[in-house]
Amino acid sequence: MAQQLHPHDYDPNTAGSLFDEKKWAKSFASEPNGGNCVEVNISGDGLVGVRDTKLSASPVFVFDAGEWEAFLAGVKAGQFDLLS
Repeated sequence: MAQQLHPHDYDPNTAGSLFDEKKWAKSFASEPNGGNCVEVNISGDGLVGVRDTKLSASPVFVFDAGEWEAFLAGVKAGQFDLLS
């Protein structure tokens, strides 16, 4: 069963403690020098953490499995593409 966070309990500055530090994975599309990418961590509790690769003390944003799937579907559908 996934650990549920209540909105009033969530703090992006301390949410990193929900994740195993060794399991952060940088995007395969990241540039060799670090680029402008994020790292993702999928916990055993079904939570997904996202943080900035460029910030050593980056806040962690936490999503449950449903939120993460909805986000990925939006990315694949182009909902977040920048207008040229």
